[in-house]
Amino acid sequence: MGHAMVLMLDATAEQLYTVASHGYATSGVGSEIRLGQGVIGVAAQERTPVRISHVTNAARYSHAIRDSLDAHADAGAQLQRGMDIPYPGLAEPHSQIAVPLVSAGRLLGVLFAESPEDMRFGFEDEDLLVAIAGQLAAAIDLLQAAPEVTAEPQPATAHPPALSGAALRVRHFAANDSVFINDDYLIKGVAGAIFCKLLRDHLASGRVDFTNRELRLDPALRLPDVADNLEARLLLLQRRLQENSPHIHIEKTGRGRFRLCVLRPLVLEDA
Repeated sequence: MGHAMVLMLDATAEQLYTVASHGYATSGVGSEIRLGQGVIGVAAQERTPVRISHVTNAARYSHAIRDSLDAHADAGAQLQRGMDIPYPGLAEPHSQIAVPLVSAGRLLGVLFAESPEDMRFGFEDEDLLVAIAGQLAAAIDLLQAAPEVTAEPQPATAHPPALSGAALRVRHFAANDSVFINDDYLIKGVAGAIFCKLLRDHLASGRVDFTNRELRLDPALRLPDVADNLEARLLLLQRRLQENSPHIHIEKTGRGRFRLCVLRPLVLEDA
């Protein structure tokens, strides 16, 4: 399938966020879709596969209405949309299919594919994607249920690289945990709060090694009480840094462990 993506559920915000995509000009990692919005949101809300063989003019009309509302939005709404990561979907899809990721009765996300061709996805394609979605949901569920590292992170075995170049200005807005690097939007929400926690610890002590468990136990992060995929949040943060800030990245160092790698000086500002 030439165009596809995987989205994970943010149950607290009642929306889905993209963690992986294939076949698009931009990855769209971090882009969000509300439950009930479009084919993807309906599949998630109803927890059933949704397959469209011919996207009608009505669907295109609804996009035009949304564009019109965006153009007349107030300044606050426009600022919020300015922090939205563009959805990577096709401009004019003709066929779409969305399959919910469900494990043990719990919605985890959505597997989505689309095509510029009419009648691209048949019953066999739907059956195949349902099978793949079942396997993917089971794997995600097992990852969430796996016991986490309980020991403190071990010191880095190698010295961190020497910092060079101009300082990176990182601004954090506590209202929605949005983060900007040198005035360019990076991320918001839970992943933004995690990123700033890592930077604060690093700036305070030079620390680079962390565990998933300590993030879950940190009350300052205000992680959702409901079951939440922390690994997906970290993957989202890792991908956003990879695409937008080559001087900061996150490396997985073991089960439930990861390392923050910083190559330039940092200035962290809270607003």
